[in-house]
Amino acid sequence: MSRTPALPGEFAPLSIGNIKMEVPVVLAPMAGITNVPFRTLCRQFGAGLYVSEMLGARAIAIGDQRTLELAEFGEDEAIRSIQLYATDAEAAALAARRLVTERAVDHIDMNFGCPAPKVTRHGGGAALPFKTRLYGDIVSQTVKAAGDIPVTVKFRKGIDDDHITFLDAGRIAEDAGAAAVALHARTAEQLYSGQAEWQAIAELKEAVTTVPVLGNGDIWEGYDAVRMMRETGCDGVVVGRGCLGRPWLFRELADVFSGRDPQTAPNMRNVADIMMDHAALLVDRFGEHRGIRSFRKHSSWYLKGFVAGKDIRRDLHLVESVEAVRVLLDKIDLDQEFPEEAARMGRGHMHGPKKVKLPTGYLDSRDTAALPAEAAVAVSGG
Repeated sequence: MSRTPALPGEFAPLSIGNIKMEVPVVLAPMAGITNVPFRTLCRQFGAGLYVSEMLGARAIAIGDQRTLELAEFGEDEAIRSIQLYATDAEAAALAARRLVTERAVDHIDMNFGCPAPKVTRHGGGAALPFKTRLYGDIVSQTVKAAGDIPVTVKFRKGIDDDHITFLDAGRIAEDAGAAAVALHARTAEQLYSGQAEWQAIAELKEAVTTVPVLGNGDIWEGYDAVRMMRETGCDGVVVGRGCLGRPWLFRELADVFSGRDPQTAPNMRNVADIMMDHAALLVDRFGEHRGIRSFRKHSSWYLKGFVAGKDIRRDLHLVESVEAVRVLLDKIDLDQEFPEEAARMGRGHMHGPKKVKLPTGYLDSRDTAALPAEAAVAVSGG
C-alpha cells in the first residue's frame, strides 16, 4: 500500500461552484454525528467542507421545528453546508429555496445514498436513482431553486449487483446542473460491509467530465485519500466512518495533501483531552442531559485499540456529566501511544450485506414520475 504524500502540484484545489478548497476533503453527513460540535472539533484539525446531518425536504417545506433545529450552524462556520433528502421535486425545490433564503446556506448536498431499510422500503435514498426520470426531476428542480448556491449529489453504485445505477446517476446529475457528484463505492445491499470498489469511482470519473467527481469509501488514513485520487483520478474525497473517534484524521489529510508525512497520532493523554473538548462542545450546544448522551457513543470510537478495560468502557456509555467523563478517563493509562493498527479498525456501521427492502414491484420499471406519499417521511438526521 502506497504511503507517499502528494507531490508538489499533483492535485489541483477542489472547486465546487464558488466554493474553493485547497484540501480536497469533504466530511460525509452522518446521522447523530455531524452536528455543530463535531464539525467544530474536526475543523480545528484541518480544512475541508463540513456537511450537516441529513435533513428531510418535506420536513423543511412544512416548517418542522425539529428539522429546522438541525439546520443550525456555528458562528465560526464560514461555509454553511447542508445535506438534503428528497423524494419529490416540488418539496426539494421548496426546501432548497427556504434553506437559501432563510438559513443562508452556501452549499446543498443531495442524499441518494442512504441504504437504511426505513428509507429504501419507500423507494428513497439509495433506491431512488433507479427511477431515472424522477431522480432527474428532483436534481434539476433543486438546482434551479438553489440559484447560485452549488448543489452536489451523492449516491451509491446501485441497489445491488444486478441493479447498478451510478453511471446513469452521475450523467443525469451532471446534465441537471449539479456542481459535483460523489460516489460511495458500495451498493445499498452491501451496506457498510466488505471493501469499497474504487474502480467504480474511476469509471464515474471517465463518464462525468464537466464537474468534479468525489470518491467515498474506506478512507481510514490520510494516505488512503491520496491513493484513491491517484488510482481513480477523482477530484476529491468524502470521509465518513474513518474520522469517528479520530477527528485528527483531518490533520492527517491536510498534511499528506500538502506533501508532508502525517504528524504522529495523539497518545491516550491527548485523546483524553480531545474527548473532553468534544464532550464540552456538545454540552455547551445542547445542555448537559442531551449533550452527554450524544457523547456516549463517541467514547468507544475514541478508545479503539487502547487498553482501557471493559468496566471503564461500560461506564462511559452510562456517564451523566462532563466531570464524570474526566474521572473515568483518569483511570486509564494515559501514557499509551496510539496503536497504529487502530486507525483501520472498523467504526460506526459495519453490518451487511443485506437484501434491500423495496416497495412491491419497484424494480419492474425505471420510469416513474412520483413515489407514494409515505416516501417523504421525515427522516431528518437519518
